Amino acid sequence: MSKTRKEKDVLGEVSVPSHAYFGAFTVRANNNFQISGITAPPEFKAALGIIKKAAALTNRDLNELSARHAGAVVKAADEFINGKFDSEFKLDVFQAGAGTPFNMNANEIIANRANEILGGKKGEYSPITTNNHVNWGQSSNDVIPTAIRIAALIELKNLLPEVEKLSESLQKKAAEFKDIVKIGRTHMQDAVPITLGREFQAYSSSVGRAATHIKEAFAKLQEVQIGGTALGTGITSHPRFKPLMVRHLNELTGLKLTSTRYPMELNANMNVFALASNSLHLLANSLIKISNDFVILNSGPKGGLNEITLPEMEPGSSIMPGKVNPSIAECVSMVGFQIMGNNLTINSAVQHANLELNVMTPVIMFNLLWSMELLERTCKMFRTKCVDGIVANRDDCQKLLNQSLCLATGLSPYLGYSVTALLVKEALKKKQTLYETVANKNFMKENELKKILSAKKLTSPHLSDKALIKRIKSNINYQKYLKKT
Repeated sequence: MSKTRKEKDVLGEVSVPSHAYFGAFTVRANNNFQISGITAPPEFKAALGIIKKAAALTNRDLNELSARHAGAVVKAADEFINGKFDSEFKLDVFQAGAGTPFNMNANEIIANRANEILGGKKGEYSPITTNNHVNWGQSSNDVIPTAIRIAALIELKNLLPEVEKLSESLQKKAAEFKDIVKIGRTHMQDAVPITLGREFQAYSSSVGRAATHIKEAFAKLQEVQIGGTALGTGITSHPRFKPLMVRHLNELTGLKLTSTRYPMELNANMNVFALASNSLHLLANSLIKISNDFVILNSGPKGGLNEITLPEMEPGSSIMPGKVNPSIAECVSMVGFQIMGNNLTINSAVQHANLELNVMTPVIMFNLLWSMELLERTCKMFRTKCVDGIVANRDDCQKLLNQSLCLATGLSPYLGYSVTALLVKEALKKKQTLYETVANKNFMKENELKKILSAKKLTSPHLSDKALIKRIKSNINYQKYLKKT
């Protein structure tokens, strides 16, 4: 038995493995594009199969395809969707523009399998052909962008829960740490007192806000141009193909796709993918910021802040015994940088539209879906292997707070900015606490000073004691010290 079969296309004869469900177009594409070894993700393959199935049902309903032929295509498409032919859908993601190889690879597999179901043989394309049956009413130019949308919206159902769970995990830590007062820092310098809980509340909010941005951006992907065929004009498609196709797609996916009023625009304008990718970039920004903060807050344990302890996941050094690094947080930052790179690629590809078509959809697809997969896994790793196990070092937070001069801002309403600044410098020079320095000046009673310098009080808005301010201003010792400024 021959190990190959001969197929003909407009360029001539092609040898195709006899066992293969793919055909001549796929062989040519595979020979041309041996670039990265990276193939399309499962979500995209499934989305292509869903489109082919919906098209068969639509063309059946419109009497463009017989019920018998449509049934065979539907059955073949189902097998394609379920991964039966994944080993035959292995084209490189870097390929001919507009994803025509992807589209034809799917058309060939489904056509050959449909013919087999009908009693025919692979490679004969009878009675089902790739172009006039499986691809009827479609073009790579509307199929691939629609498949990207469907794949991204399906993958969103996996990504969003992980983002939201991470936000919830950070919120739980915010509640756990709500009473731990610590130094707040700006410019990496002591600033004013805050609570560790509020710090984690901010982290939770930033991740939750990113989830909202993602929801809003990805909702725009529900508008599809399927049925617009080559340039958005709908050439070769039935007048009712477009709305019926969208109805079948929604029934098959559970999505809420809508048919665009401007299919020609969506053939060339891929801004919606940039919008979606940018929202993922915003999440990456938040994850990088949080992971960086964790590294700083965890620094030490003796020579750094040591305000929190991250879970110990692995030894930190090949040479330094006992050293443990913030490995999970470091990994999160690396992923964040990759998301930024993917986003730049997508935005560059989106800009590369010429006349009626943007042909960069394969690279847009790969980077968008890869970013979603990376973020889904990273959010889960960050939550389960880091955030959930964070321990607050209450004593270290208190020790650093006691040594700090960050309570000085609380004195400013009572002593004035200039006097307070001079007292801070004096405390630093004498290596005293701020309380010790101010107490020695006898500007007020000790209980009054303790009340002003209550760290917990200074973590929230509060009214100043105007009567006390008036007494301090008339204090002889204060008036003498004031002259120094």
